[in-house]
Amino acid sequence: MKQFKTLLLAAVLCLVTVSFAQAQSKIAHINAQELIQAMPEMKTARAELEALTKTYQKDLQTMGAEFQNKVKQYDAEASTKTQEENTKRAQEVQAMEQNIRQFQGQAQQDMQKKEIDLLKPITEKAKAAILKVSRAQGFNYVLDSGQGVTILAEGKDLLADVKRELGI
Repeated sequence: MKQFKTLLLAAVLCLVTVSFAQAQSKIAHINAQELIQAMPEMKTARAELEALTKTYQKDLQTMGAEFQNKVKQYDAEASTKTQEENTKRAQEVQAMEQNIRQFQGQAQQDMQKKEIDLLKPITEKAKAAILKVSRAQGFNYVLDSGQGVTILAEGKDLLADVKRELGI
């Protein structure tokens, strides 16, 4: 019986300690996407990505025009050429088409890599600022309200404080 009382007392103390610890947790929230979009570095990154996109689009248009001209020329001259020459030309057109597809795929990969390279330092800077502000204000948890997470009504929105920290 004495062991049961001791065990019961220990269990109650554990529950009280856990409840007290949970009650002491402070929660805040921030829309990290909105913060990142407001950062000046993001505007620069977007401009750089747009310039790269335009370059690739221009190159693809040039390649497409060359391809179309070559097809028209070969179609117009097909009746005056031998079967062997027409077969060679068809292979050349297929090779051009394949090169265009490869270029398009490579351009897409390059764009994705460039986007990751540009966004990584921006997101790291935002995360560091969020951590700094949340620690300075004594928050244990910061939820991202931009990710569809349900936000508690009591939690503080850190967006203005973090923007101030970043000088935005």
